[in-house]
Amino acid sequence: MLRSLLARPEVTEVCELRGSFGLMAFHGGNLERTTDVIAAEVAERTGSSFYGVIQAAPFRQHIPSTRFDPTHSDALASFLDRVETVIAVHGYGRDDRFFDVLLGGRNRELAAHVGSHLRADLDDRYGVIVDLEEMPDGLRGQHHRNPVNLPTNAGVQLELPPPIRWNTEEHNWSDHEGTGRAPSVALLIDTLVTAVDAWPG
Repeated sequence: MLRSLLARPEVTEVCELRGSFGLMAFHGGNLERTTDVIAAEVAERTGSSFYGVIQAAPFRQHIPSTRFDPTHSDALASFLDRVETVIAVHGYGRDDRFFDVLLGGRNRELAAHVGSHLRADLDDRYGVIVDLEEMPDGLRGQHHRNPVNLPTNAGVQLELPPPIRWNTEEHNWSDHEGTGRAPSVALLIDTLVTAVDAWPG
């Protein structure tokens, strides 16, 4: 499934190897919009490695995280060989969770660390959820084959709701199809940069 996706002309795979901390956005581009922009900029500003799979509009094909198998991608395998800890940036949308930022994944210490920074900086309308029991099963990022859990120290699956990725003034997704950057995205990137730089690992 991953090989077929990566073979499509609308799909670009990006792997930038830097430090042992990593940022991922493998549902990026036109699928979970703005996630690749956030992950790539945080990675660049913190000297972290970056792996992304970016789908060009109008193409949109979702394959489960557990199907991102490093044996099917040399770039993903190289990324996972380099990093020890990761944050995987995703987007999701549920009417009953419209303002909730979820921090799943198996590195619960990192989730608490990132969550504390997000709570301090984000607008009060956003709920920052770290407790796995408060998240829907499918968004907890606990499966052992999920790439967020493959590095030595595993990582955090950061699920971002639509409002934080949306540019209200320009009526489109931030940093997408020529749309400018939303203030919420700029703040989120700054906060994640601070959190990564402050991570003792």
